[in-house]
Amino acid sequence: MITVRHAEDRGTANFGWLNSQHTFSFGHYHDPRHMGFGPLRVINEDRVRAGAGFDTHGHRDMEIISYVLEGALEHKDSLGTGSVIRPGDVQVMSAGTGIRHSEFNHSQAEPVHFLQIWVLPERNGLTPRYEQKTFSADEKRGRLRLVASPDGSAGSVVMHQDVRLYAGLLDEGAQVEHALVPGRKAWVQVARGAVTLNGVALQAGDGAAVDDVSTLAIAAGSAETEILVFDLP
Repeated sequence: MITVRHAEDRGTANFGWLNSQHTFSFGHYHDPRHMGFGPLRVINEDRVRAGAGFDTHGHRDMEIISYVLEGALEHKDSLGTGSVIRPGDVQVMSAGTGIRHSEFNHSQAEPVHFLQIWVLPERNGLTPRYEQKTFSADEKRGRLRLVASPDGSAGSVVMHQDVRLYAGLLDEGAQVEHALVPGRKAWVQVARGAVTLNGVALQAGDGAAVDDVSTLAIAAGSAETEILVFDLP
């Protein structure tokens, strides 16, 4: 079964400096029908204007992934780490027992467009940690590249949950498949472009919950399509 979450049906928050679309309930947007999918709890598509950002704030007991589509996102946290996240980078922050951080648009001239993803951890009370790796466009072109996993396989970043996150860049007409082990399910998020998922049309910003399906067959319907596939327990 495939259940589509259309982009235009998402929750929204527009504060001027931030325009955010919420796939699942978040902040002031609450919909009991959309509280997450398995351990996948948040997918926010955020656009932050030049020079603006999220002041220092706290998190705990959450795996937080930042995936930049355009621009550059500057990160600083209470572990003493700091970085700039650009397209191709995947950052995971395990909030664990508690962490404070800030996120700002690194540019004073251009907006930043990114996905903020939250995954419930396998257990609470983990030691806070941070990891960031770069995955080139060539690694993702025409295939699903594993970028986050519970064991760091294939050079992916580690998240503390039985979730495997794949990213793909597809040219128009390109097709990829992903097999699901019996008992597993998936969420497919279209970051850019358009695809058909097992014959179901999805546009940019759309997501789809997939259950009781053995194989995901994804075909790009436009040039420069970018997708994320969450293989979930």
